[in-house]
Amino acid sequence: MNILSSNFLRLVCILFLAAAFISCKNENLIQRGDSIDVAYKKAMGLYQSGDYSDAAKAFETVIQIGRGTEYGREAQYYLAESYFNDERYMLAASEYSRYVTLHPRSDKREDAQFKEAISYYKLSPRYKLDQKHTRTAIEKFRLYNSRYPNSDRVDEAAKYITELRSKLAKKLYYAADLYLRTDRYEAAIVYYDLTIDDYPESIWAQRALVDKIDTYVTYADRSVASKQRERYQSAVEAYETFIQLFPDGKYRSEAEDHVDEARAALANLEENPEGAQQEDSLDVDDTSTGSSR
Repeated sequence: MNILSSNFLRLVCILFLAAAFISCKNENLIQRGDSIDVAYKKAMGLYQSGDYSDAAKAFETVIQIGRGTEYGREAQYYLAESYFNDERYMLAASEYSRYVTLHPRSDKREDAQFKEAISYYKLSPRYKLDQKHTRTAIEKFRLYNSRYPNSDRVDEAAKYITELRSKLAKKLYYAADLYLRTDRYEAAIVYYDLTIDDYPESIWAQRALVDKIDTYVTYADRSVASKQRERYQSAVEAYETFIQLFPDGKYRSEAEDHVDEARAALANLEENPEGAQQEDSLDVDDTSTGSSR
C-alpha cells in the first residue's frame, strides 16, 4: 500500500511539473491578440534562450503581422539568424537574401550578405559530391568583397574563396586520377590541364602538372614507336611549364625524375631510329584496334 501511494505521488508530481512546463512554454509563445511589440519580445526571448526552431516560427508571425514596420524588418533578420543557428542553412541563405533585397539601406545588410555566403559555405559538401553550393558560396563571397572592399571581413572571405576553389581543384584532379587508373591517358591529361588552367594557385595545380609529366612518359612507353617521340617531348614541355609556374614548387624533385625518364627515352630514340621503325611496323595492327597505343 505504501509503495502504491509513493508511486501515485511521484506520478502526480511528474504530471504537475509537466503541466507547469507546458503552461510556462505557452506563455512564451505568441498568442492570438498579442500586440506587435509583445509578439516581437516573445520571439526575441525564444531566440536568446536558444530555442531557434520556435523562434523562427515566432519571427515568421511577427513578419506577417508587422510587415512594413521596424519590428517586421528586425524579425526578417532574426528569422535568418534563427535558421542559421539551427543549422538549417538553405533556409538561412534564402532569408538573408530576402533581407538584403527588402532592406538595402539597413545597417545589418552587410552582415546578412556575409552570412548568406557562409550559409552556402556550410552547405558545400566533400569534394566527390556535386559542387553547386561550393560555386555559389564562391560567388557570394566575391560579391561581398566587391560591395564591401573596406570591410574587416574581406580577408576572411578571401580565405574561404581559396579553400573552396581548392576543393573544386581537388575534384578535377581526382577525376583525372580516375581516368589514369583505367589507362585512359588522353582523358586524364585533359582533366590535369583543367586543374592547372582553372586553379593555378592551388596545390592541386602543382600536383596535376607533375602527374601530367608522368602520364605522358607512361603513355609514350606504351605507345607505338611512331607516337613515342611526340609524347616524350610533351612530357618535357610539361616539365618546362612546371619550372615556369612553380620554380620553387613542392614537387620539383619528383618532376625532375619524370623528365629525366623522358629525356633518356628521347636520347635512346635518337640513337636507335631504325629499331623504332621496325617496332612500329610490328605494331601497325594494334593502332587500328583503338587501344591505348
